[in-house]
Amino acid sequence: MPYQSDPVSTSNFKTQQLNGQKFRDRLLLVATAISTAGSILVYTAMLPYLTVAQEYEGCFMRNSSGKIISLNESVCGITPQELGPTAVNSGVFQAKIKRREGNIPVIDVTFNGKQKFEMMVDSGASGTVITPAMAKALGIVPQGTVKAKTPNGEATFQLGQVTSLQAGGLEVKNIQVAIAPTLDIGLLGHDFFGNKDVTIKQDVVEFRSRS
Repeated sequence: MPYQSDPVSTSNFKTQQLNGQKFRDRLLLVATAISTAGSILVYTAMLPYLTVAQEYEGCFMRNSSGKIISLNESVCGITPQELGPTAVNSGVFQAKIKRREGNIPVIDVTFNGKQKFEMMVDSGASGTVITPAMAKALGIVPQGTVKAKTPNGEATFQLGQVTSLQAGGLEVKNIQVAIAPTLDIGLLGHDFFGNKDVTIKQDVVEFRSRS
């Protein structure tokens, strides 16, 4: 799967390696468990100088740099509405990066259409993993367990189901998740973005539909 990460200088990379060591240790344990659990597989011209793009409602124009300028009120007499920040154009979704943990981007993910949690976008996780605190807040009833061998010995992970996951305008329904007692932040895995091309930019994670 095409994947692009931010360029990082040698000095910054060494610093991030140190800061992210504890996350890599825990991710290794979880990734091993998820790989073992086979059940988790891990969107008319009005005037000569106006362009109406199908991905947005109302009327507006694009300047030379591609930035969208709303003309709803000033030209068209339409009450201005906020243009969706996530669907850049059809089939492209962007989730804002809030920060990075061990060089892994952290974004907001909405569960079941209402509860929002911070999660790391982990290209190495085949399935989505949540923390016990997240499972409790979501009221998830475990539907089974899976045992897996890890560098620290055998570990047991509970399995649960969520109705939907949404990030950056992209939504996936009916996803099975693993509950990892060793993590304090969730991991967004391939079962959410596996059919998309993922690009990690400076301030957003972009999910692009494949043609």
